[in-house]
Amino acid sequence: MPVLRHTTNALGALSTSVRLTLFGAVAAAAALLPAASASAAEPGVGGYADPSFASACTFHRYGEGETPPLSLFSADPLCVEYAKRDITVANGGAARFLLAEPARFAIAVPACRYWQLDHWSVQATPGGTELVGWDGSYWFDKAEGSAAARVRNITVAGQPAQAEEAAKVIRPYDAQLADALVSDAAGVRVQLPVSGLC
Repeated sequence: MPVLRHTTNALGALSTSVRLTLFGAVAAAAALLPAASASAAEPGVGGYADPSFASACTFHRYGEGETPPLSLFSADPLCVEYAKRDITVANGGAARFLLAEPARFAIAVPACRYWQLDHWSVQATPGGTELVGWDGSYWFDKAEGSAAARVRNITVAGQPAQAEEAAKVIRPYDAQLADALVSDAAGVRVQLPVSGLC
C-alpha cells in the first residue's frame, strides 16, 4: 500500500506539518472504503484479494499532487495509481498532497467499481530518510457489495519492517493510523451494502 515516511524536526518531535499530513493520510485511507451499514458484516482480517474486476482495469497514473480529470467520472471500473512520495514539509510537498486529495476523493466516491494503488513517503526535507513507508491497495465494488485494503512493502527509517514496528513509530502521533496500518498489513475485506445504482 502507500508508503508513508515520517521525519522529525530538530527538536526530535514530528512537526505540526507532518502530523497534519499523517491526519490527511488516515482520512484518505478511510474515505476510500465506503462506510458499511450497521447491518454489514464485520471486517475480515486476512481476506485481501485483488478485486474481481482487476482484469478490466486500465490504471490511470498520477504524480505528486496531480488530480484526475473530471472525464474519469464515467470510468467503470475506475483504476488509479498515485505517487505520494514527496510529502515533505520543507518544499511544500505536504501542502500539495493535502490540496490534491479532495479532488481525488470526488472522483472516487461516486464510482461503482474503484481500485487505488498508491505509494506513500513523508519526510521533513526532500531526500530525507523516511521514518515510515508503505505501498497501498484499496478497492471497492458497490455492485458486488465488497471492499478490501492491504498495505505492504513497509519500511521504517528506510529499512524493511513489520507493521508493528511502523505502528510503534506512528502511535505517539496518530493511534488510529497505527491501528489501521497493523490491520491493513494483514489484509482487510469488508462487506458493503449493494448499491442499486451500480
